[in-house]
Amino acid sequence: MKKCILLIGIVLMSFQLNEAPLFDAYTQKIPGTPVTFDMTPIPAGSFVMGSDDPDFPDQNPAHEVNIDAFWMGTHEVTWEAFELFLDKIYEGNMTEGGVEERVDGLTRPSLPYLDMTFGMGKEGKPAVGMTQYGAIQYCHWLYLKTGIFYRLPTEAEWEYAARAGSKDRFFFGNDPSLLPEYAWFAGNSGESTHPVGTKKPNPWGLFDIYGNVMEWTIDLYEADFYSRSDKDNPYNPADKLYPHAVRGGSFKSKVEVIGSANRAVSDPYWKRIDPQIPKSQWWFPEAPFIGMRLVRPLNPPSPEEIHAYYTQEPIADY
Repeated sequence: MKKCILLIGIVLMSFQLNEAPLFDAYTQKIPGTPVTFDMTPIPAGSFVMGSDDPDFPDQNPAHEVNIDAFWMGTHEVTWEAFELFLDKIYEGNMTEGGVEERVDGLTRPSLPYLDMTFGMGKEGKPAVGMTQYGAIQYCHWLYLKTGIFYRLPTEAEWEYAARAGSKDRFFFGNDPSLLPEYAWFAGNSGESTHPVGTKKPNPWGLFDIYGNVMEWTIDLYEADFYSRSDKDNPYNPADKLYPHAVRGGSFKSKVEVIGSANRAVSDPYWKRIDPQIPKSQWWFPEAPFIGMRLVRPLNPPSPEEIHAYYTQEPIADY
């Protein structure tokens, strides 16, 4: 373990010394491949999280939260980027000069036993169906490839970024009739995901922050968490597998449950048709509507904290 921590520390230190980050938008290239993704800066600030809507008690009470600066992916992680992690052979074929030993040694997802796109296709579309553990391990693989600490957002970071300064239900106001300009949801998706970035972004440059696919956060979901959460960078760490908090709504979501403050939860039903015993730690085979969006904190944690985040054991399923 000490050797692993030292290696991670050297990788991070090398990146920080040679490429001290400016807080600007940038394009991340996955080394050795043609695959890239874009990150946009989200400035530090304060906002009112949640709402006092009596129809959504898990959004109560509305409360002020302070958030540190971070970058967020302008798009949800696509199949083009995720499949490099999923399939070692595919990654090797796509990577100029082959895959480094330290990256190749990373535990990878079990290859899905069915079509995880459910016939919706992959080109330009968000990757779907991975568990939260699988999403975190993708971030680990990306860290070993790039030397940059990527992770999932907290619920607070996600909502702050989605609002982009707005106090309304949507970042564009309160009129749900405008949602088709910004999102793929049940009313216009045709029961399918769509290529990322084909709708209008929010003011901070985030596409598909509503709809297309729900997005993992780090947090455990608790309906009453807002009544006792911290004011500064709140985070509710998970000590059990269900339910985890997911945000944003998907191509299956009705307009009534989409908005910056709306919260949703992971569900063991998403593994109902999983034949593995024990059930897969990598896949939710009945959740073709769940994906992820990356965050990179402006001030990364220590190498020891990074190691602890990436190497946490998966929680046993039931």
